Amino acid sequence: MRPVLYTVTSAKREMASTMTITLEPPRQVGIGQTGAAEPGAAQVGIAQTGVAQPGAAEPGAAQGLVPIAPGQFNMLWSWGVGEAPISASQSGLDGALVHTVRDVGGVTKALCAKQPGDVVGVRGPFGRGWDIDTARGQDLIVVGGGIGLAPLRPVVHTILASRSDFGRVALVVGARSAAELLFRSELDCWWRDRAITVRTIVDRPSRDWHGSIGIVTNELPRLEIDPGRTVVMVCGPEVMMRFVALNLIERGVAPEAIQVSLERNMQCAVGQCGHCQLAGYFLCRDGPVLTWEVARPLLEVREL
Repeated sequence: MRPVLYTVTSAKREMASTMTITLEPPRQVGIGQTGAAEPGAAQVGIAQTGVAQPGAAEPGAAQGLVPIAPGQFNMLWSWGVGEAPISASQSGLDGALVHTVRDVGGVTKALCAKQPGDVVGVRGPFGRGWDIDTARGQDLIVVGGGIGLAPLRPVVHTILASRSDFGRVALVVGARSAAELLFRSELDCWWRDRAITVRTIVDRPSRDWHGSIGIVTNELPRLEIDPGRTVVMVCGPEVMMRFVALNLIERGVAPEAIQVSLERNMQCAVGQCGHCQLAGYFLCRDGPVLTWEVARPLLEVREL
């Protein structure tokens, strides 16, 4: 699967090392027109002969990938550098993609440097996302740590768009410092609207921080939980997810009702290269979202 070229239309700095980029799909090239492309990129809808393919859109129409679901990821490709798996931080858009990227390596550094007008190759969407339908009619606890809030943001958007479909909803967000709270203005907006319960906590408070101090699990006892009707979605550092799951299981939440998003070295994204394999699971294909019932025994095996 070759990458489809998308154009960066917005690049917003969330914090010093984190950017949110919005990507628009390519436009259909009409007969007799030519469109420049990066070497190795897929040509969408029009064969090299310039003849429209059956089912192709009219010239000028956007030709992107299929919509991405909350919790799924795309492989984002920077020409001459490589590609990296990045979860969607917004979904449900008309063809556009939104990804929040943290600068932690060569590819992500290149992606974070993209500006409007630049081109990014995209493969996807891949993987198994959040099972939001199981939470309809139930209470929902969403827990994000650091950059882990990004894959959970589309879940919150989905809930707010159909709030009556869900019971009590609590969002718990942790970060090392207030400056590292992702989507800070949006968190403030959700807190003011009171449609859901929003709790934030930081490890290292600044002088102007007036919220909770400590780790994410410190906030969990403050939540009212009906364990028999509670669904949990967690994304963040693996140790954080482990302790959140164990904490809520102790309060009676079933392991199969807890969903976690696991991160491994995904390269092919189609379950062939084996880099993201855990036991019999390929996280690029069978994950990244798994229930804690499935994930716990996988994480208990010491890696070589």
